[in-house]
Amino acid sequence: MAVTPVAAQPGLAIAASGPRRVTVLGSSGSVGSNTLDLIARNPDRYVVEALTAGRNVDKLIEQARQFRPRIAVIADAGAYMRLKDGLAGTGIEAAAGESAVVDAAARPAEWVMAGIVGAAGLAPTLAAARRGAIVAFANKECLVSAGEFMLAEVKRHRATLLPVDSEHNAIFQVFDAERREAIERIVLTASGGPFRTLEQAAMAQVTPAQAVAHPNWVMGAKISVDSATMMNKGLEIIEARYLFGLRDEQIEVLIHPQSVIHSMVAYIDGSVLAQLGTPDMRTPIAYALGWPQRIAAPSTRLDLARIGQLTFELPDPERFPALRLARQALQTGGAAPTILNAANEVAVHGFLAGRIGFLDIARVVQAVLEAAPPRNLASLDDVLAADTEARARANEAMAVRARH
Repeated sequence: MAVTPVAAQPGLAIAASGPRRVTVLGSSGSVGSNTLDLIARNPDRYVVEALTAGRNVDKLIEQARQFRPRIAVIADAGAYMRLKDGLAGTGIEAAAGESAVVDAAARPAEWVMAGIVGAAGLAPTLAAARRGAIVAFANKECLVSAGEFMLAEVKRHRATLLPVDSEHNAIFQVFDAERREAIERIVLTASGGPFRTLEQAAMAQVTPAQAVAHPNWVMGAKISVDSATMMNKGLEIIEARYLFGLRDEQIEVLIHPQSVIHSMVAYIDGSVLAQLGTPDMRTPIAYALGWPQRIAAPSTRLDLARIGQLTFELPDPERFPALRLARQALQTGGAAPTILNAANEVAVHGFLAGRIGFLDIARVVQAVLEAAPPRNLASLDDVLAADTEARARANEAMAVRARH
């Protein structure tokens, strides 16, 4: 089953006039901050209902004082008093804890940015979908970890999913959902990250600081490491499978170091439609924020004459085993994508903390996938149980690698 995101679901109320009420989940992160930057540039078009952040309480206080939401929520329960004191006298309600984040997602906002990184964003994103909101999701893990379940809930509650990842947003803009039988394949482009040409021996020695230094995009640490391993592209293959209802063999990956073509859709008549732009997340966010209209964004305008040339190459399967692991998980189905995502999150955090090396990330994920018994997912509890077990196995696998 796939959701057709291009058409609003029946019963969805799209405001014809007046400001759009929005909630930003993960407002202190890169996607959340860029979303608020666009809202600040269009103050007459948007009213902020709720802002949530994970641990960065100082930034949340600053954002809340600027955008005046009805409520600001910090997921770290221990930061509640700092948040409350920081908002004293503003009239903005303060709340804390993971359940409060879910409650914030369930508040009456027409449009919700699901910008919480990782599996932690699953429950809040579901809460927004279950009240029929327009959900702009930058959290690919929601579909990776709980694809069938998430889409069933979206359909049941007549919500609308708008992809914010630059690649899926690009496809969304040129994907003819009304005539999907004419679509031959889609091509997800990838920059190749900072280690595209690095030898394996050198990759074994890279540091977290090197891994988060993306050559084109400004992103958070976790997604930057995923880009360096190309696991982000593996997760995007799984996300595209669910979002666009395509077969595995219809989803290709092509390295494009300039990050100008953000993805392509190939049709049966030989036409290939692509979305181009400079590498600035405010472009896909603006497309989702203004949908079904477009709004202005301050992104640097594309100058193809200055760029001069666009180059492409196939990904090296030896250098980037994460792509193989993601396709393996997609083909296995059931809980395998959930396990892949959970193990990767743990391994990336282990690498950033200095517990394992860069090349160990894919090795840990592979070890967890191979050790996990086949299982199906029939409920959110099943998803969360598979996620928890995979994280425990990943920590065990990291401990083994650390001893060696």
